[in-house]
Amino acid sequence: MNSALSPPHRRPARPRRWRALASSVVAVSALLAGYLAVSGTSAGAAETLLSQGRPATASSVESAAYPASAAVDGNAGTRWSSAFADPQWLQVDLGSVTPVSRVVLNWEGAYARAFTIQTSTNGSTWTTVHTSTTGAGGTQEIGVTGSGRYVRLHATQRATAYGISLWEFQVYGETGGSGCGTANAALGRPTTASSTESAAAYPASAAVDGSTGTRWASLAADPQWLRVDLGSSQSICGVTLVWEAAYASAFQIQTSADGTTWTTVHSTTTGTGGTQNLTVTGTGRYVRMYGTARATAWGYSLWEFAVRTGGGPSNPPTSTPPQTTPPPTTPPPTTPPPTTPPPGGSVLLSYQKPAVASSNQNDGTCFECVPARAFDNDPATRWATSGTTGWVDPGWIYVDLGATATISQVVLQWDPAYATSYQIQVSPNATTWTPIYSTTTGRGFKETINATGTGRYVRMYGTARVGPYGYSLYEFRVYGTGGNPTAPPAMPPDPTFPANNLVWSDEFNGAAGSKPDPAKWTIDPGTGQNNEIQYYTNNNNASMNGTGALVIEARRETAGGRDYTSHRMNTGNKFHVQYGRIEARIQVPKGNGLWPAFWMMGADFLTGRPWPYNGEIDIMEVLGRNTLEGYSTLHAPQYNGGGGYGQKYPAPGGVDFAGGFHVWSAEWDSRGITFKVDGQTVFYASKETVESTRGPWVFDHPFYLILNLAVGGDFPGPVDPSTPFPSRMLVDYVRVYR
Repeated sequence: MNSALSPPHRRPARPRRWRALASSVVAVSALLAGYLAVSGTSAGAAETLLSQGRPATASSVESAAYPASAAVDGNAGTRWSSAFADPQWLQVDLGSVTPVSRVVLNWEGAYARAFTIQTSTNGSTWTTVHTSTTGAGGTQEIGVTGSGRYVRLHATQRATAYGISLWEFQVYGETGGSGCGTANAALGRPTTASSTESAAAYPASAAVDGSTGTRWASLAADPQWLRVDLGSSQSICGVTLVWEAAYASAFQIQTSADGTTWTTVHSTTTGTGGTQNLTVTGTGRYVRMYGTARATAWGYSLWEFAVRTGGGPSNPPTSTPPQTTPPPTTPPPTTPPPTTPPPGGSVLLSYQKPAVASSNQNDGTCFECVPARAFDNDPATRWATSGTTGWVDPGWIYVDLGATATISQVVLQWDPAYATSYQIQVSPNATTWTPIYSTTTGRGFKETINATGTGRYVRMYGTARVGPYGYSLYEFRVYGTGGNPTAPPAMPPDPTFPANNLVWSDEFNGAAGSKPDPAKWTIDPGTGQNNEIQYYTNNNNASMNGTGALVIEARRETAGGRDYTSHRMNTGNKFHVQYGRIEARIQVPKGNGLWPAFWMMGADFLTGRPWPYNGEIDIMEVLGRNTLEGYSTLHAPQYNGGGGYGQKYPAPGGVDFAGGFHVWSAEWDSRGITFKVDGQTVFYASKETVESTRGPWVFDHPFYLILNLAVGGDFPGPVDPSTPFPSRMLVDYVRVYR
C-alpha cells in the first residue's frame, strides 16, 4: 500500500485485479541537464566541464574498488563510495583558480540528505556556495556562483545506512567571457500565460519551478504566450527554452518594462524544439515567449523557461543542436554494482528459520503478517506488530539460526513502519541478549548492517518508531558462518546483454483473419479496470492481417454491457520468464482515450497473490492523446498506481509513435531492468536504488506477457468525437531472448 493517509501496516484485503492508474512519474533529468548546461554561462562565454580527470581526494573510501577518482572519470559505471559515517567529503583539484557556475551530482543509491558545495583557493579555507538539507538523490543540477581551485562536496547527513556514493561529481565553469552570470533569474518568479491546457496539471508556474518533471501547456491555438515577472528591470542576456514535444516553430522572445508594451529581442520562424539556448540583448522587468506557429496539432508546452541576466552581449547567438530526445547527462549503467555483499565465506543463515516476535498482525488489513514472513526470502510478504496490542515500544523480532553462528551482516528491508532507534542483538539462548549494532537514526527502506557477533539467535530490538504505527519488516536477512542454514532456491543466471538466444516468440505470420495461437496465448475477455469503458471480447477483436502482424482492434459497438469492445491476451500458464530481453515491435493507434500496452505480471498472480504484491512491469504504455511520448513503469507494494516507479519519455528522435512500428524492450536481470525504445535507453530501474529509496524489489521471479488495447479510463482520459473507430494496435512480433 502506498497511501500516506493509511497506516503503513495495512495491506488492502484484495487489491483490484490488473493495474491501477499507470505512473506519470516524470524523471527527465536529461532535459534539465540540457538546460543547465548553458543556463549559467556568460554572454560570449562557454561553460566547460572542469573536473573530469582532475585529481580527486576524499575523506574515506569504502574500499579500493570505489576510489575518489571514480567520481571524476566520466564513467557512470564507476563510483566513489565512503565509509559508513558522517561527515564525509569529496574534493577535486581544478588546477588553478577558476570561476565555477554549476555542479552536477549523480548519486548512487547511497546519497546525502544534507550537504554543502564549497570552493577554496588553497584546499584549506572553504567558502560555501550551496547548502541543502533536503537532498533527494538521483541527479542533482546545482547552479552556483564562486571561484576556486578546489571544489568540495561536504556531506553532513546520509540518507541511508551506507556511506556516501557518487557515480559522477561534475564541476562546470566559465571560460572566454563574462557578464551573464545569473543562472536563472526566472526561477520561482510570478508567471502568467495566455491559456493553459489544464490549470491544475500544466500551470504557467510549472515552467519556472526548476523541475523538468512539470510543465506549462497551452490550448491548441495560435498565438499563445508565457511571461515571467523578474521583479525589477534587469539587463537580459540569455533565455533557455526546454520544450516538451509540443514546441513552437515560430516564436519571439520579448521584454517589457510594464507588461504592456513589448520589445522583440529574438525572433525565429524555424524553431526546432528540444532545448534552445538563446543569447539576447535587452532590458525589462518582464520577459515573454510569444508563440505564433505551433509545430504540432497540440498547443505550446515548456518544461522550463529560464532567463539569464547580467551584462549584455555583443556576440551573435551560438547554435546549439536541438535535443528532442536528449541522452541522460550520465547514462545509467546496465550492470550497476550490487548492494554491499556479505563478507567472504558468509551465507544466508536465516532463510525459513523459526521466528518469534513481540506481537504480530493477522487480520484483514495485514493478512498473515506473522514473524516467519520476514525470513521467507519473499520481498512481497512481511511481518508487522499487532494493531491491537503491538503498536508500542519496544517491539522486537528474532530468528533461531538452529545452531551457534558467527554473524557478519544483517539486512533489513523495512515497510514504511520502521524503527528510528533499534539494536541488532545476539543471544545463545533467546534470554540473554548482547547488542552488536545500535542506531538512533534509522531511516527505513533497506539497511545493510555489517556487524560481528556470535549467537544462535539474532534479534531486531526496536525502541522508537517513525510514526504512530508499529514495526514492520519485509525482509530480515542474517548472513554469516555456522548455524544450520537452509539454502534458498537457486536463482537463474543473469543473461549477458545484448542477449541473443531466442527462447520464445510469436511472429504473427498467420493467414489474414486467423486468430492468435492458442498454444501461446490465453484470451482474456471481460471488463477492464481503472474506469475503462471497453469490453474485451473472446477473440473477436484480434486477428492476423496476412502481412505479418497481429491487429488488436478497438470498436464502437455494444458487448458485455459496454459501448466499446477491444482485446486483451496473455501468456499466463503457457509461457513464463525470469530475466532476459523481452521485446515487441508495435505500432500504436492515435486518438483521445486510447491506451495500448505491452506489459508483464508476476506469475504468482495466477495462483492467488493479489496485485501489486505479485509485481507488474509495464514495458510500454502510450496514450493516444499524445503519441509523441511513452511510459515504462514498475508497480510493487510500496510503489504502485500513480506512485509507480517509472518514467515518461519523449519518442526517440521526436517521432510520432503512431506513425510506424517501434521496438520496445526490457533488459532484465537480478540487478535491475533497462527499458529501451528502438535500442535507446529511456529508463533504468536499479534494484539497489529502488530498495534503498522506494521499497522492496518484487521482480526476481517468473512473469507472463500481456498485450492489450484499452479504451477510456483514469489514465488516458475519455474518448471524444475525434477518436477514430475502429482503432488498431499492430504487433509485428513478440520475442524473448536469454
